[in-house]
Amino acid sequence: MYHYNDFDRDFLAERNAQFRAQVERRIDGSLSEDEFKPLRLMNGLYLQLHAYMLRVAIPYGTLNSAQMDQLAMIADKWDKGYGHFTTRQNIQYNWPKLRDVPDMLDALGEVGMHAIQTSGNTIRNVTADHFAGAAADEIEDPRPVAELLRQWSTDHPEFQFLPRKFKIAVTGAEQDRAVTKAHDIGLRMVRNDAGEPGFEVIVGGGLGRTPMVGKVLRDFLPKADLLPYCEAIVSVYNLLGRRDNKYKARIKITVHENGIDEIRRLVEDRFALLRPEFSGVDQEMLAGIEAQFAPPAFTQASVAPFKAAYHENPAFRSWVDTNITKHRNDDYAIVSISIKKHGDTPGDATSEQMRVMAAITREFGHDELRISHEQNVILPHVHKSHLPQIYARLRDADLATANIGLISDIIACPGMDYCALATARSIPVAQKIATRFDALKLEHEIGQLKIKISGCINACGHHHVGHIGILGLDRAGVENYQITLGGDGTETAVIGERAGPGFAYDEIVPAIERLIYAYLDLRNDAEETFLQTYRRLGMAPFKSALYPEKEAKNAA
Repeated sequence: MYHYNDFDRDFLAERNAQFRAQVERRIDGSLSEDEFKPLRLMNGLYLQLHAYMLRVAIPYGTLNSAQMDQLAMIADKWDKGYGHFTTRQNIQYNWPKLRDVPDMLDALGEVGMHAIQTSGNTIRNVTADHFAGAAADEIEDPRPVAELLRQWSTDHPEFQFLPRKFKIAVTGAEQDRAVTKAHDIGLRMVRNDAGEPGFEVIVGGGLGRTPMVGKVLRDFLPKADLLPYCEAIVSVYNLLGRRDNKYKARIKITVHENGIDEIRRLVEDRFALLRPEFSGVDQEMLAGIEAQFAPPAFTQASVAPFKAAYHENPAFRSWVDTNITKHRNDDYAIVSISIKKHGDTPGDATSEQMRVMAAITREFGHDELRISHEQNVILPHVHKSHLPQIYARLRDADLATANIGLISDIIACPGMDYCALATARSIPVAQKIATRFDALKLEHEIGQLKIKISGCINACGHHHVGHIGILGLDRAGVENYQITLGGDGTETAVIGERAGPGFAYDEIVPAIERLIYAYLDLRNDAEETFLQTYRRLGMAPFKSALYPEKEAKNAA
């Protein structure tokens, strides 16, 4: 992984000192809240419903044990003993005191972390496939490119005041685990006819009040052209993007209003001007970055302990079958640690759990952790012989829930429990769904199913691309939950279709239950997933299950 050099450390120290002075001016009244707002947003500090919230970047979801330990220390010293991992591979602290924030930022700087550009109308934290560098279906590790983009975009003088926030996601695998088609720029690594790696460039994706799947701007872009091409895209958006209406300011609207062909023409023209200015220094930088992302020194050992435990321990076997993904090295495995224990808040991890995960990766995981956009933690490189020991430690820390990809592995935004923008609660709905289906003992029978919940139209819970999406809204002061079906955030991305009228808070879990029982009756066999069944049959039978009173009335 990337390690800060002297320039990085000096830059961060200077930024933190600058913000410390700004905080002092806010506290002594020299700055009003309106004057302080743009300054704090540049440093990842929000004012939420009950307190300030600090959003810390975990670039492309990668961190080591020392960084995870530091996140745990920060949670204990300056927050309430936990952190919340987000869909942008960040961590949020929900209860810091303003005076403590500069100390928190200095503590982050000690381990090469920061909160720069985790908010504001600028290029946000660059995200990536959480299995990068380990996945069996990967063409090439995309994280060096993500790091290059991070360095390029940080404090870029032209792009600090864009029309709206701007998000980039990168994947190097055939399967899209980074939701690239729902980003302002999505980069999917592909090979050309000569077998050379490059990128399919997708532009104009995004969720929120006007959800759109991104459109292909370039079928194949050589790696050497990536940085000037991305600069051309953001330059065109910076010029054309709407600044008269924040709801129409995202690049998806710019693409929609101008058309992909016109955007392509403008980007290519701008790229032709920019490309000669990139003399190759960016490629020299990339080569240096790539050297820091060399694969770990894989160990050789017998996998017999793993095989024995797998056959002898049903609970361990269930965890392996659900939470383990194939690694490019057959003796290794990718471990997904669920922080979605039934009834807990999705994405929350206590400081003690963070320390347990840090200790495990130090001892067994080549000192590397990942955060997924699905709000779980990944050990990307684990020898199979160590899986029984890892499982035992995770179980003791309440981290061994075998539910990755199942109905209780729910993405949920903070909702009205924390967020000032939310119009409904998300966390309690996620908790009730998880505990209900755990009680029914159905989730393994249901199989792969992605439920995503947002507490407002901004769609931070990605509900539009959930197989089942839930959107909480305010209807005359009452929480109302709309359901969308058939969404998909992978390489076959599609926006879910609204099923019909919304449900009250106490009706939403029974509605989901009816939906699931309908699926179990409708599927061809146990191998057909919810999404496959929906695509085969369409909305009609699921709508009948959701609104039985309407069906009965129509029949009469």
